[in-house]
Amino acid sequence: MFEDACAALRDGKFVLLYDFDDREQETDLIIRADAVTPQDVLRMRRDGGGLICTAVHPLAAERLGLPFASDLMQNVAAAEQPGDIPYDRRNHSSFSIWVNHRSTFTGIPDRDRAVTINAIADQVKRSLNGGGHNFAAEFRTPGHVALLRAADGLLDVRRGQTELSIALAELAGTTPAVVVCEMLDDESGLALTKEDAVRYGAEHGIPFIGGSEVLEHWEHTKN
Repeated sequence: MFEDACAALRDGKFVLLYDFDDREQETDLIIRADAVTPQDVLRMRRDGGGLICTAVHPLAAERLGLPFASDLMQNVAAAEQPGDIPYDRRNHSSFSIWVNHRSTFTGIPDRDRAVTINAIADQVKRSLNGGGHNFAAEFRTPGHVALLRAADGLLDVRRGQTELSIALAELAGTTPAVVVCEMLDDESGLALTKEDAVRYGAEHGIPFIGGSEVLEHWEHTKN
C-alpha cells in the first residue's frame, strides 16, 4: 500500500493516513497542498469533518518565520504546559498560526481556502529551493487555514500526523506541504474508526496507509 499512497500523493490525489493505535488513533484525509482544488476542500469538510490544516516542512517553517502557537502563548496563564497533550507528552503540538491569502475576501469559502493552501505550498517550495519569499506580504492573520509546523527531525523526534504526512511527501518526492483533515464519524461525532476508514477508502478508491508503514520506510532510507 506504500507505493499506492506515494503514487496517489504524486498524482495530486487523496490518501488516508492513520497514525498509531497507541497515539491519536485517527485517520486523516491528506493531499498535496499544491494540488488542492476547491472540490478537494469540499470533500474534506464534507467527508472528513475535522480541521483542514496545512502541514509544512520544518526547514521551510523556519525560513518563513512560522512560530509554534504554544510559543506565542508563553505569557498567557492558560498556556500549554509540558505533558498537557495526553497522546504526546514529550512535545508540544504542531499548530502554528492561521492565515488567509491576501487576495481572498473572507477566506472561508472552498475557493478561498484552496487559493490560500496553494500559495502556502508555493512559499514552501520557494523557501526550500533558496528562492525569495515574504510570507507576511502574501498572507494575513487571523485566517481560516491552520498551519502545522513539523518537528525538526520529523519522525525521529515526533510521530504525529504532521510529521507522518511530511515524511510521506518526502518519500514520494513531492513538495513537503500537505493538507490534512481528520475523519470523523457522522453518528458518534468521534474519530472515524480504522475499520470504517479502510472501508471508506475501498469504496472511493483512496489508498489507506498506517503510520507504522510510513515509519518503516522512513527508517529504511537512513540505513
